[in-house]
This record gives sequence, structure tokens and C-alpha cells, in this order.
Amino acid sequence: MVTARAAATFDPDGRSAAAARGFVRDALLGWGLPEVVDDAVVLVSELVTNAVVHAGTAAEVCCLREEGTVRIEVTDHHPERGLPSLGDGPVSDRYADPDGEGGRGLLMCSALAERWGVEYAAGRKTVWFRLALPAPVAGTRYAVPATPGSDLPSGPGPVHVAVVQLDEDGRVLAWNPDAEALFQYPAATVLGRPWADLAVWPQSAGRGLGLADTLRLARWEGGYGVRRADGHEVEVYGVQVRVRDTEGVPSTLCLLVLEPDRAVLRSPARTLPGERSDPTGPRLDLLAGPVATDDLDTLLQRTVERARDLLDADAAYLLLTTDDETEFEVRAATGFTSGHRRRTRFPVDTGSRYDSARLPSVHEDLTTRPTGLPLLTGSGMRSLVTVPLKVEGRLIGSLGIATAAPGRYDNEDALRLQFAADRVALAVESTRLTELERLRRGSLSFLVEASDLLAGTLEHEQTLALMAQMAVPTLASWCAVYTKGDHGAAAGLAFVLHEDEDRIDPLRDLLDKTPAPDAGPTHGVRFWSAPAETAAAGGLTDSPELAGLLGETVVLPLTARNRVIGLLTLGVPAGVRFRQEILELAEDLSRRAALALDNSRLYSERTATSQALQRSLLPPDLPEIPGVEVDVYYQAAGEGNEVGGDFYDLFTIREGTYGFAIGDVCGTGPEAASVTGLARHSLRLLAREGLDAPQVLRRLNAAILDEGARSRFLTLLYGELTPRPDGSTELSLVCAGHPLPLRLRTDGQVDRAATPQPLLGVMEDLDLVAERLVLSPGEVLLCVTDGVTERREGSRMLGDDGLAEVLTGCTGLTAGAVAMRVQRAVERFAPEPPSDDMAILTLRVPTQRSS
Repeated sequence: MVTARAAATFDPDGRSAAAARGFVRDALLGWGLPEVVDDAVVLVSELVTNAVVHAGTAAEVCCLREEGTVRIEVTDHHPERGLPSLGDGPVSDRYADPDGEGGRGLLMCSALAERWGVEYAAGRKTVWFRLALPAPVAGTRYAVPATPGSDLPSGPGPVHVAVVQLDEDGRVLAWNPDAEALFQYPAATVLGRPWADLAVWPQSAGRGLGLADTLRLARWEGGYGVRRADGHEVEVYGVQVRVRDTEGVPSTLCLLVLEPDRAVLRSPARTLPGERSDPTGPRLDLLAGPVATDDLDTLLQRTVERARDLLDADAAYLLLTTDDETEFEVRAATGFTSGHRRRTRFPVDTGSRYDSARLPSVHEDLTTRPTGLPLLTGSGMRSLVTVPLKVEGRLIGSLGIATAAPGRYDNEDALRLQFAADRVALAVESTRLTELERLRRGSLSFLVEASDLLAGTLEHEQTLALMAQMAVPTLASWCAVYTKGDHGAAAGLAFVLHEDEDRIDPLRDLLDKTPAPDAGPTHGVRFWSAPAETAAAGGLTDSPELAGLLGETVVLPLTARNRVIGLLTLGVPAGVRFRQEILELAEDLSRRAALALDNSRLYSERTATSQALQRSLLPPDLPEIPGVEVDVYYQAAGEGNEVGGDFYDLFTIREGTYGFAIGDVCGTGPEAASVTGLARHSLRLLAREGLDAPQVLRRLNAAILDEGARSRFLTLLYGELTPRPDGSTELSLVCAGHPLPLRLRTDGQVDRAATPQPLLGVMEDLDLVAERLVLSPGEVLLCVTDGVTERREGSRMLGDDGLAEVLTGCTGLTAGAVAMRVQRAVERFAPEPPSDDMAILTLRVPTQRSS
């Protein structure tokens, strides 16, 4: 007859076995059957693993409580797998390999279950087993030691046992009459209220568990306070058990008595070795001492030290599982004489049927039957006790204690340590989650900082240096960056960095001798052993420069725009392994760095191309003109531009006659520069054809209009100068829409040297005339573009008058000094840098003509 039933379905993934174990454990504990929990969990774990891992189907687990037995069924949807061969016959299609993974669950059923069997139906197969329940003893479930009379209930009235059931959120679901009698609350007033409103939980900073965490434990017992309806607080002793209903919904069942009646509920206490005669000896408490809730390393280290001391061990260690629960990682250890490294990893499942990390185990003599734990190799330890750390049925770690003497521990010690580990497991998991969240936030902060730094430069060499500096020492102890050339060229070593500057050169020499890693796939981490192999082949492994330098080395592709443009190589010292979260962070960094590196490469190539083209638009070296000083200042607007819309030129037309020009094409940048090239080269060609200044500009105007949509209007001051024997210089000028040139006389007077005429690139027929001017010795002709006269600060503008005022103070200065004074005046006029192209051309006739 079935008296209780619980069922659940688990998806075919790697976590289903852990979830099934937790389900069965909660169901059996909820039914008050702790005696069969261990065997049931082991069998269900194997059968569910067979279903979801080997058969690849969902698994249905059903627990049935019957009279005197518990029947558990595991159903999958892959019935064609064979049964294990239990005899010595050959393996066939009908019988599976008894040593294979698929048949292990049935072999364990035959060893542990009272009865078991396999039932087939269309498209499904059910493996079931029965576990016999121990014969109950009238009046009690556990055989407990004799209790001193002072601990027995001694109240004048009956002993009340309050039964309170709480839902997943800690709210009251059920409240029995004894609870009303103890706490004076009618059931109607407390149903639905948070238990935290009534429970007075002990608060101790940095140690123990909070009420919410304790309610999620599979089983807990201890003392705390409860507020009665009259406002007074009463001390109670309680036992809390986590249960699930037939729908799989979890809840917590609390049994409570007054503190003087605690013997009614309290489990028998166990004592330390050597104190077995004292039945009231304290349980192991691994959480003693203040520990910050966000300091995982300190918590783990204190836990192993306290476990070692309480069980009189020589050494202890604590392992935590990785995120995928496939590997253990050494996180704390004490008492080992041989060197060990934290963060060392090894598989959770060793492949042995008897060394399961998921169950408590006692090893009486490691020399007779050693474990596969690297930490114990060569340590001299012989006795070992290991217990799992579990939270809600999920394995999160393992705690072990060891001594140098054989046969030191027994099953009682393992159970005591397991009880202590159960209490510390939730605190460890909570602190680990806090650490992971802190690491996640740190990783995000690191990536944001890296992105900002990498986005802040477009210089190729600086980008390489930033990549390495972000990786070292945060991610690795050394870093090397390889870059690939075009057309499938092999990657070349571009940058090397080590946290110890003295090791950079030896590391670079080694990497120079090592063939560069292959580009490989466009994503993912690859381990690279070539540097260590090169060092070993050259006998350099133990050299002082490389000693301890080469541990794990990984290569990450630098992929940008679906193309591998380089490789990021990271390394750690000998004996150190990369943590998974570090590798994931390195992948994120490599993606950002690759895009920054590709952007810097493209920018460098574009800048080099642009500068080469722009330099071709600048005039060659200015000719020396006898009897005339010439100086030019030029600044193009826009980062990386060497020439823009403003331009100048000075060239020889024929012997004794020279042409000069200063102009401004509408706009700035490369588009304006293209018209600049047309104007400058056309001026030279037309002037040398013997045309006068108006004819030259009319022909240039027609050429600009022929450009059609690409044409830009142009302001231009063009002139021809001829030095005279008397020391003066004759000029012929045409100012086509350009700022008028200014003439500085020897007495400091400033005059306009020309009159305005139509600009170029707008009208087809232009009526232009040449204006003649003679510069006497000591006089200066200043020609500028509107980037000078239209320099602004808010509503103020330098203008022609401001420029004339600056020029007035330049009497007696050379042409170069005049140009520099005007340039400084423009820059100082406003705090912001100039936003327009600027050209300044000065011509000065010296007072004494040079030979």
C-alpha cells in the first residue's frame, strides 16, 4: 500500500543528477526516513546519470513510501540499451559491458537494494528498487544515550511541541494548537506572516548563518527566541527539516519546544576522540571566530585550520568545484610539508567506483591504497577523512583532514566532520557567490577601463603597449603580441612585456627563437607549448634568466572584422594554471584589443596615405628672390591634415620675375585640398605661358567651373613681383574676393595695397584688372587668408582693423618676425585652438639690398 508519493522530471543535462539527488534527499527526509537516504541518493544518482548522460533522454524519478519499504523508480525513453552481464559470459548486444558506464547503476542496485527490477513499455524503460526500512522501536526513532536528569523535561504541565510549516518565502503555512499554547497567537493571526516577524534570531557579525539561509538547509537544529503575543521573548529549541510536497514545492517544517524541554528534540551529541565517555561533548563548529562574509579566502583558511585542530589532525585542505562542477580547485590547505600551490585543479570524478567525492569516506592507510589527489602525493600522510560540501544537493566542494599515523579515524569521525561540513557549506557558498559577484563587477570595471584606454589612442605602437599593460599583471605574468601582415604573411613578434622588467629581454630572445604560433581559429583559447619546448631544446629551462618563467601559456586570436590580425599570448610562472574566469576575461579583452588594434592600423595607413597626397599639394622649397625677404606660415585645420583649403605659392615665372599667390578654397579638408592642387598647378602653368595676372585668373576661373559639381569657389590674391636695381620691388596684383593685402610703411603707417575684385568659381565672365605697386626698402606687404582676419572669441573678431593694429607694431622687423608676430596674435586672441585653415605670406624689401 502506497502511503506517500513524490515525483519529478529532470531534463537531459549535466546538472540533472545533482538535482535528482536533492529531490530524493528532501522527499525521504520529509517523510522522516533518514536511515535510507544515503543508499537511495547513491542509486538515484547513478540511474539518472545513465538516463540523461548515456541515454540522452529526460529522467522521471518517482518515490513511493510503502509499508516497511521505500520504492524508487527512474524512467527514461531509451529502452534499447542492454542489461549488464553479471556472469562471466561474453558481452553481446543483449548484455552490456559490466565495467562500462551504462550498466553501473544496475550493478549497484543489485548490491544495495532489497529488491530491484527493470520494466519495459513502448518507448520507455523503468528501473525500480526497494529499500527496506529498519524496524521501528516503540516510542522513539533513534537510540540515544542516557540523558542526565537535569536535561529531561521538568515542567509542571504537559510538554508542548509546536509544529510550524513555512513556505519558500519564509511565511507561515501551518500553525498547530501547541504553537498557540506556547506563543499565545491564534492560528488565524499568524498564517501568511513572515516567520522573521516572530523569530528572534541570534545576530553575530561575521559568523554563523542568518535565518533565511538556515531555512534552506536540509536539516538544522538549535536554539533561538520567539516573541509571544504579549511582547515577551521565550527561548525555544527547534528542529527544522526541508520537505517537498507531491508537486515538488519545497517548504520547511519546524518543531519547537521550550528551551528546558530541549531533550525532547535534541539529537545525540558526539564527542572528540579521547572524549567518548562524555555523551554531552560538543559538536564540531567550523564557523567559530569572526569571519567577514565577503572574505572567502579567510573563511576557507580558518575552516581548514579549525578542522585540523578539532580532530587532532596533522593537515587539512578544502577544495571547491569549478563553475561547471567537473573539476576541484585547491583553495585552502594547512600542515602539508611538501609544497603545494593554490588554484591547482584536478577532476571531480577520478574514475574509481570507491573514491567518490560525493560521499564521506575514510582512508585508513594511504600507503596501501593511495588516492588520486595530487595534494597528498609525497606529503607523508597516511590516514585521511574526506567529506563533501553540498548545498541543496549540489556538490560545491570537499573537506579533508589527514594524519601521518595509519588507522587514525573511523566512520564516527567522518560523520562528525560531515555534520560540521553541512553547517559550513552554505556559508561557504554564500561567500563564494559574493566573491564571484565582486569578481564579475571587477571584470566589468576592468573591461570598461580597457575599452576607454584603447579607444583613447589611434597610434599603432601605443595600442600595442596598452594591450600588454592591461594584461600584465592583472591576467598573466607576461604577455607577447604578434601582428600579421597582409597577403597571408606569418605573424611577427611586435611587443613583449613581463611584470619583472629584468626578464623582458630574456623572454623576447626566447620568443624570437620560437616559431610564431599559427593563426588558428578566429576565436577561443589555445594552449601553446612551443616556448617551453624551445627552452628545453636549447638547455635554457634552468638558466637564471628563465628559471620558473614558463608555466602555462595560452594564445588568443586578435580577430577584427572577421579576420585574424594578430595573436595575444599570455603566460604564467611554472606550476601555475590559468583560472577559467581569467581566460574568459582575457577573451573579452582580446576582442576589444583586436578592434582597437585594427582601428589604429587603418588610421595609420589612412594618415600615411593622406599625408603623402597632401604633401604633394604643398609647393616645393621657396625660391630665393634677390632683394626681397619672403616668409610663410601655414596651418591646416583638422587632425592629420598638412594642407587644406588655404594655400600659398611662390615660384619663378621668368628670370627676374616671380609669381606669388595666397588663396582660400571654400571649405576645409581633403575636398578643399583637391581644388587647391588644381589652382596651384594651373597658376604656375598659365603664368609661365606669358599671360598677365588678369588673364591667368580668368583661365583659372574657367578651369574651376569645368569641374562641375566638384567645383568650389575660390578667393585668391595673385601677384607678380620684379626687383628693381634701385632696391625697390615692383608688384602687379589682382585680389579676387580675397582679404586685401596690407602695406606697412617705414613710418609705421598701414595701408590697403589693393582693391577687392570678384572671386573665382562663381561667374563665367570676370572683369579683372591688375593693380601696380612699388615696395620701397624697409616696407612690408602682408598677405593672409580669412583664417586670420575671422579669428573669433565669442562675439569678438580680429578683423582687418585688428590685423592692421598688430602690423603697426612690426616696423623694422624681418619678414619672418612679422609672420611669427601675426601668428602669435591670432593664437592669443582666443583660448580655443584655431578652427580654420590659416596662411600668412610676408614680403619685405630690406633697407640694404643683399648681393
